[in-house]
Amino acid sequence: MTNFRPLHDRVVVRRLESEAKTAGGIIIPETAKEKPMEGEVIAVGPGARNEQGQVVPLDVKAGDRILFGKWSGTEVTISGEELLIMKESDVMGIIG
Repeated sequence: MTNFRPLHDRVVVRRLESEAKTAGGIIIPETAKEKPMEGEVIAVGPGARNEQGQVVPLDVKAGDRILFGKWSGTEVTISGEELLIMKESDVMGIIG
């Protein structure tokens, strides 16, 4: 990724590929797959300001594997790579 730095409490996420097979071994065609709701954090902003004007750092950091809502974020293409930009509040949790 180039020199892109998210602002405030925004997070840049790369979607992780979903499995092409079900647990029972059925292969799912590309057109029937749902977009994965799991991703890797690529970059984070410095944090949001609280009521006193102090910057509160984010709980997620670059490299974290996260779970996010199905319709979360805005899809963007940066340096030819499809990424998501979302607010930290759209992140449901950190995996692992």
